[in-house]
Amino acid sequence: MRKILVLVAAFISLQAVAQAPKKQGQRHKEGRQTMMNMSAEDMATLQTKKMTLMLDLTASQQTEIQKINLENATKRKAIMAEHKAKKESGLLQKPTQEEKVARMHAMLDHRIAVKAKMKKILDKEQYEKWEKAQKRMAMKMQDKKNGMQKRHAHKE
Repeated sequence: MRKILVLVAAFISLQAVAQAPKKQGQRHKEGRQTMMNMSAEDMATLQTKKMTLMLDLTASQQTEIQKINLENATKRKAIMAEHKAKKESGLLQKPTQEEKVARMHAMLDHRIAVKAKMKKILDKEQYEKWEKAQKRMAMKMQDKKNGMQKRHAHKE
């Protein structure tokens, strides 16, 4: 009887290990794939609704922010499509230092412009809440980036 219980326990533990959850990289890849399949309008609408819930936006604020989010989503979709096309054609190369600097300048200029637009649309309390959320997201992205760098360093 004891041997049977040991065998059953071993079988159950093997089943639990065999059904391990997906790794974080797989989930990230699936989420990225979902974003690629979404239209820019859908992405902008989802982002606007999330912001409406977080910041309690008025109807006019929602309309203005929808425009900003649509513009951002359209740019993001174009960049992702360009990157995917280069990758599939084999033309994707590591950017030069000048290209990296130019990309960073463009990104920061865009962030500054978005921040100025948001400051005009949101009231003081909403703007502060939005800024805190932006900082949290930036820290999260930085942590993620640092985690990836550590993993790549261990592989080498």
